[in-house]
Amino acid sequence: MADQSKFEALDIQLLAIGGSNPFSQKTFVDSLKATYPFLSDYPDLKVIKQFGILQHVGEQKTPMAQGSNFLIDKQGIIRGKWMGQSGVVAPSELFLDVVKQLEGRS
Repeated sequence: MADQSKFEALDIQLLAIGGSNPFSQKTFVDSLKATYPFLSDYPDLKVIKQFGILQHVGEQKTPMAQGSNFLIDKQGIIRGKWMGQSGVVAPSELFLDVVKQLEGRS
């Protein structure tokens, strides 16, 4: 799980966005013991579509977000994009290293 204090020290706000309804998303978030906000893009999936991470899963072609991470700066510019698996949390150090490189702190 992400160490929130390391991100806060670099002035980074962690957010997660999912396509499930808020009730089921809360259950998932609680299971992760996440310390940062998870936002629900249900039911329209507008953000998920805009970021190009909409996928359709299973025989019923259920729409959901593909597991992914974006690093967006304060001006709204995407500085990094990582595609992963749904429900798998990427390691914090990956993102922290990229931020440090962008800021010349490496």
